[in-house]
Amino acid sequence: MGHNLEALKAELERFGADNDRAVAERPRRMLNITRDTGELLSVLVRAMAARRVLEIGTSNGYSTLWLAEAARATGGRVTTVEYAPYKAELAARNFERAGLSDVITLVRDDAGALLRRTADAAFDLVFLDSERGEYVGWWAELRRVLRPGGLLVVDNAVSHAQEMAPFAALLREDTLFTTSLVPVGNGELLAVKGTAA
Repeated sequence: MGHNLEALKAELERFGADNDRAVAERPRRMLNITRDTGELLSVLVRAMAARRVLEIGTSNGYSTLWLAEAARATGGRVTTVEYAPYKAELAARNFERAGLSDVITLVRDDAGALLRRTADAAFDLVFLDSERGEYVGWWAELRRVLRPGGLLVVDNAVSHAQEMAPFAALLREDTLFTTSLVPVGNGELLAVKGTAA
């Protein structure tokens, strides 16, 4: 599977770049993470031995493949949520092609609704790469579903710093979280949840 998965990742990188050059409407753009961001996510999942991973914003599943490959190595699973039917269909096909469908649960729903019905401390790692204007409104639920000692990773923290500023401020002001801005790809904001109540 390793060689085939690497070939599929490379194919999706080309597809995403070509698609996003040709398509102006945001709902039809893939807006995939960069390869070095995928590598970072893989390392973080493995380093934490994360077994319960949540991704908000599947797109065509490129980032999910990085998370799922690592989660398989830890004996874990990835739950990924995507609202757009077109992208969810692309992602489902890519998960099958990658041979990773058995460790991925694709939820076709609004992320806010998914978060509200999720149990406390349900996830070890949450990767947030979705509608940035929603993040502040999701914060209480994101904070709740992440286990103590869990990690939140937020994409586009440098490329869209102004848009992300209100959410980044919320994270920095929350004394339960320790944050770091990592200049990989489009910028990753990392926040570890403390173990105090």
